[in-house]
Amino acid sequence: MSLLKPVRHRPHSDFFPEKGYEMSAWLSLPFLNNPLQSWLLALGWLLLAVVLVSVVKPILVSWISALASHTRNHWNDALVNAVQGTRLPLAALIGLYPAVQSLSLPEAVSKWALGLAAVALFLQTGLWVSRFLDFWIRVSRERAISHDPETATGLAAMSFIARLLLWSLVFLLLLNNLGFNVTTLLAGLGVGGIAVGLALQNILGDLFSSLSIVLDKPFQIGHFVVVDNFSGTVENIGLKTTRIRSISGEIVVFSNTDLTKARLRNYKFMQERRIVFAFGVTYDTSAETLEQIPAVVKTIVDQQPNARFDRAHFKDFGDSRLNFEVVYWMKTSDYTAYMDTQQAINLGLVRECERIGAEFAFPTRTVQLQWSGALPVALQERVAAAP
Repeated sequence: MSLLKPVRHRPHSDFFPEKGYEMSAWLSLPFLNNPLQSWLLALGWLLLAVVLVSVVKPILVSWISALASHTRNHWNDALVNAVQGTRLPLAALIGLYPAVQSLSLPEAVSKWALGLAAVALFLQTGLWVSRFLDFWIRVSRERAISHDPETATGLAAMSFIARLLLWSLVFLLLLNNLGFNVTTLLAGLGVGGIAVGLALQNILGDLFSSLSIVLDKPFQIGHFVVVDNFSGTVENIGLKTTRIRSISGEIVVFSNTDLTKARLRNYKFMQERRIVFAFGVTYDTSAETLEQIPAVVKTIVDQQPNARFDRAHFKDFGDSRLNFEVVYWMKTSDYTAYMDTQQAINLGLVRECERIGAEFAFPTRTVQLQWSGALPVALQERVAAAP
């Protein structure tokens, strides 16, 4: 006969029947038309939602960040940015859905609670998608600015359009989930949109002008442009305005509508620069010297590494000088290189004209008086009248 007998494990309530009964009775106590156990279960759902956001969110962000550090694409970084957009209050409101399901509540209270949970769920989903798209588009735009300005401008407009479509879709889905007739609402918005469009026609005009700039591409970020008397480099093309950094340093802001209507000069794609300048010599310069000047100018221009000579001519007779016109091409669009070349040409002209005996003219006027005889002078005596 064995001394060891198998022991049958009994539940905790079998050892402490009184305590198990008391616990069950305590959980069954009614409170606001629901047993206390149901209220504790609802509270547990809310706490679970809060704990998931507080504990799981940092772990998930850390894990995705570690994964993103080993990749070159920006999708993982965008996903990290999206997860970081999880909001604790919205998560708590989402926890209302399972909490309400475990309770027996009045219809109005249950409807409002489920509505809040639906609003929180759609808002949180919109935040995730919006932050994901914003981060990816922003990084792609910054990367494209340096080597592809056209793509950068298109991404800026695409960011706004994507967010507008996203939140419009979230809003319509939310209304449909809450029981609203979306078809009737869209019809009403169509009528109201006409009135809003008339009130905001200037803003909408700038918006469509922005889309026109993006699609037609008359200029892009980084291009050097001249608009009327203003010139500078395009820094940003927004939905309503375009910002240009002028050559004197300040930011000049143009509305997109004004830019699409203006006569704008874009120097970005200029490969060569045509230069025309003139100078004059005095009238006492001999004909032999005048004949030498075009050849002298050609030699000076040909000595410049970035210049290509076109022509030099004795153009016309001015009021106080004999005018020459010179045309040459700069092989680069760099303005500083042009000024350096023009300075070298001017200095060369001063030296060579001095060598060949030609003097630069300046505005003068000569007055010649000719009279063969003496000027007649007559004296007249004026007699004062008697008082």
